Amino acid sequence: MSDLLFKKVDYNIGKLLEDIAIGEIGLPDIQRPFVWDTARVRDLFDSMYLGYPIGTLLFWENGYPGEHRTIGVNGKQKVPDLLIVDGQQRLTALYAVMKGIPIVDRNFQQRRLRIAFNPLEGKFEVTNTAIERDPAWIPDISVLWQPDFDQYNFVSRFLDSLEARRGLTPEERKRIPQAIQRLVNLINYPMTALEISVNATEEQVSEIFVRINSRGRTLNQADFILTLMSVFWDEGRKQLEDFSREAKYPPADNRLSPYNPYFQPQPDQLLRVDVALAFRRARLEHVYSILRGKDLQTGEFSPERRDAQFALLREAQAEVLNLQHWHDFLKVIKRAGYIHPSLITSQTALVYTYALWLIAKRDFGLDQHTLRNLMARWFFMSSLTGRYTSSPETRMEQDLALLRGCSRPEEFVQVLEQEMAAVLTLDYWTVTLPNELATASHLNPGQAAFFATLCLLDAPVLYSCMRVRELLDPTSRGRKSALERHHLFPRKYLKRQRITDPRDIDQVANYALVEWHDNLDISDRPPAQYAPQYESRFTPEQLEEMHRYHALPEHWYQMDYPAFLEERRRRMAAIIREGFEQLR
Repeated sequence: MSDLLFKKVDYNIGKLLEDIAIGEIGLPDIQRPFVWDTARVRDLFDSMYLGYPIGTLLFWENGYPGEHRTIGVNGKQKVPDLLIVDGQQRLTALYAVMKGIPIVDRNFQQRRLRIAFNPLEGKFEVTNTAIERDPAWIPDISVLWQPDFDQYNFVSRFLDSLEARRGLTPEERKRIPQAIQRLVNLINYPMTALEISVNATEEQVSEIFVRINSRGRTLNQADFILTLMSVFWDEGRKQLEDFSREAKYPPADNRLSPYNPYFQPQPDQLLRVDVALAFRRARLEHVYSILRGKDLQTGEFSPERRDAQFALLREAQAEVLNLQHWHDFLKVIKRAGYIHPSLITSQTALVYTYALWLIAKRDFGLDQHTLRNLMARWFFMSSLTGRYTSSPETRMEQDLALLRGCSRPEEFVQVLEQEMAAVLTLDYWTVTLPNELATASHLNPGQAAFFATLCLLDAPVLYSCMRVRELLDPTSRGRKSALERHHLFPRKYLKRQRITDPRDIDQVANYALVEWHDNLDISDRPPAQYAPQYESRFTPEQLEEMHRYHALPEHWYQMDYPAFLEERRRRMAAIIREGFEQLR
């Protein structure tokens, strides 16, 4: 059994909380988003009270035993010997409730986890106003484990309060103290942890996690790196999470912030930009080992090597989170025509485009104008072709490899131009793209690129004097969206023509952007009925422009439906190409 990758260690809750408090166990900052709802915390304490098991913890030795220093803002006394692989939410819940410490929820709002207990019924509930007013409940069990808790006085006051309300039998006066004592004793509740050896690889740890985790959630390399950051550079991880949080909400004081209406990055997405800029890597499988200070040849760990790699990451992250860089980059997305978040079908394309934008700016010194147009075309191409949809790390790793040996700005431009030309060939525009538009997916990247093109070309909304760009403005507010996707051949009309398959009815080529009140007015009327009525509002020149931009043949509403779809797909591909060329 000497080749076991783990050892079993028995704890009690009190010992776990003590080790977390002093930093022996690396529980990430309690101020990070806590994803459990309070009902799950209630159920956790209920299970413990009933004597049920609450699962095994999974820890990983960090490789630096005995290395002491203060980390974080809570004055922890040492670098953790153990990193939490599985059990973070359970331990956060226990730590927050038993220590009475606020958590930050998934909406980044700070709040206490308040769990109530009814000693007579042995029942737990999430605290509410009614419970707070009912003397039969302890409204916040956190008080039971505070350093100044006086159990005798607490029980006496509880009995007196309940007695004044409803009276107590001798049996109840005996049962209540016993129930409270049983709850207090949860500090001694036993738990088992499997501690994985420092010699285990990230792949082995991930596989162990999946095999013992009944929920089947997989660990990714970003999980490992973010955990490592919480140990060796807690401020850096906090910076990522603060940036992510602030990108979601406009600042109350109008100060500069990451907020924008297009994209709210998650910490792991920002981390990928960090890593690409710092190490020119996209595949994270080796980055974790590098950041641990591991020599990939000898397998040995070095604190000096680790600190040097974190210094590179720290330098890169300062660029990634630079607010001027961030907002300059978002202009790239707007320049590409993707002015509304609904048009962004691949956040990964946006993340990796940001990484390349930063590399070009910092390492190659491209001027702002050239950089914006080049990267707008790159983002347009990447989104349209789904470049980073399948095996995104591998694809980005290949893109970064193309830059090896390049040092001058014109070389960077040449590499990206050559790659775009290799992808967007004449065959792509005339054969591949029309075929890819033959789908009913509402997330089709071709449809998003078509709508982005309408913004680029400043096209009018179909059968409207307003421009697509104006009505897609994400900062505008209204009870309904200003623009809606409309079936040119309405669903009910097609069904009356015995075309019933949603894959035919909801084809990308059967959609156009119209103003919402026009969509209501058109309803399920035949196109041969509503289209001439709407077209009578416009001059022949206006109609010609409108038909060209919206890829509609003249008298399209008189066409056979399958023939219409085929012809419109061809025209849509041509308009998308025109939009891409406009970015030159």
